[in-house]
Amino acid sequence: MPITYYIVLSSILFVLGVIGVVVRRNAIVIFMSLELMFNAANLLFVAFAAYYQIITGQLFVFFVMTVAAAEVAVGLALMVAIFRAKHSIDVDQMSSLKG
Repeated sequence: MPITYYIVLSSILFVLGVIGVVVRRNAIVIFMSLELMFNAANLLFVAFAAYYQIITGQLFVFFVMTVAAAEVAVGLALMVAIFRAKHSIDVDQMSSLKG
């Protein structure tokens, strides 16, 4: 399978993630869109690592997955704290971080 298929698929996934971040106002959907963008980058790392027969791309994937897991843990904790304070996780209502 040519590498261009992987590049096109990764580009489509990344654009869908960007559209999800820009268009949606729900914080959970925004986090899912960010995860989709991370996975699009991971797909490219693995595709290029397989194409060039190097393992560096797969090591980057582990690093990106670690950062994404930490981002989800911190983000979900923030969303729970904001939901307890404001009773909503709408991004428009979170624009002001006053107590």
